[in-house]
Amino acid sequence: MNELDSTRFETLRVRTDGVRATVTLDNPPTNLFDPQMIDDVSRLLGILRADPETRVVVFDSADPDFFIGHADLNLFLAPRTEVPPRPHVLNGLQALFEDLRTLPQATIGVLEGRAVGGGAEFLSSLDMVFAARGRAVLSQFEAAVGVIPGATGSQRLPRMLGRQRALEVILGCDEFDADTAAAYGLVNRALPAEELRGFVDRLAARIASFPAKTIAINKAAVDAATPPYFDGLLEETHALDQTLVDGEAQRRMKALLALGAQDREFELTRFSTALEELDR
Repeated sequence: MNELDSTRFETLRVRTDGVRATVTLDNPPTNLFDPQMIDDVSRLLGILRADPETRVVVFDSADPDFFIGHADLNLFLAPRTEVPPRPHVLNGLQALFEDLRTLPQATIGVLEGRAVGGGAEFLSSLDMVFAARGRAVLSQFEAAVGVIPGATGSQRLPRMLGRQRALEVILGCDEFDADTAAAYGLVNRALPAEELRGFVDRLAARIASFPAKTIAINKAAVDAATPPYFDGLLEETHALDQTLVDGEAQRRMKALLALGAQDREFELTRFSTALEELDR
C-alpha cells in the first residue's frame, strides 16, 4: 500500500491511483492555514518527496467557497520589541512552500473559491493553477494589515507578473477574479466552472502517463532558468521582521479579527472592504 493511502491527516483528504494523487483541503469553516493544516501539509510533502511512484499531485478543496482562506492571523500576534539579525535560514512558511515548489512530482491547483494571503502563496508555489470563472478569487492583503507577503509572495509575484503588476497586487490588496488572474499570470487559465475539473483531470492523466524521472528533471531544468530564490527569501523574512516590531501590524490584525476575520460569512462578504476600515 502506498504510504499516502495509509497516513491519516486532520485537514487533508488524500486519494491515489498509483501514479496520481488528489489532495483535498478540508479544514472548516474557511480552510484556514492554521498550525494543524501546516503540520499536515508538511507531513504530506515529506511522504511525496520520498514517493517514487506518484507523478502528479492535484490540490483541490472540499469547500467550493474557499481554497485556503489565509494563514491564521494569530500566528503573527506575538509582540516583537526589536528586529532580529538578518536570517540565515528560511522561515517556516517559506521553507514549507519551497518544499512544495520543488517536489519531484508535477503539482496542479484547482481553484474554485477564495485563495487569500498565504492561500495565494500556496498556489503560486504549485507548477500550474487553473481557476473557475465566476468563483475563483485571489488576493494578497498583507500590506493592509501592516506586513508583507512573507511566505514567498514578495519573491514569487515579481517573477510571475513583473514588477509593476506585482506591486499592484501587493500594495493594492484587491481581489482578482479568474479572468484577470489569468491575464496577469497569477494562474494558467480561467475556465468555465463546469469544465474546470474535467480539464484538470485530462491534463493530470496525460502528465501522469510520462516517466516520473522525466517530470522531475524537466521541473529542475525549468527552475534553472531563473536565479535561485534563497537570498531573496532571506531578505523577505528580514523585511517581515521589520514590520512586526512597532505593534502597528499586530494592532491591525487584532482589529481585523475583531471585525470578524476568520468567520466564514465575514470572509465571504466583508473581508476586502473591511481592510479599508482598519485606519478608522
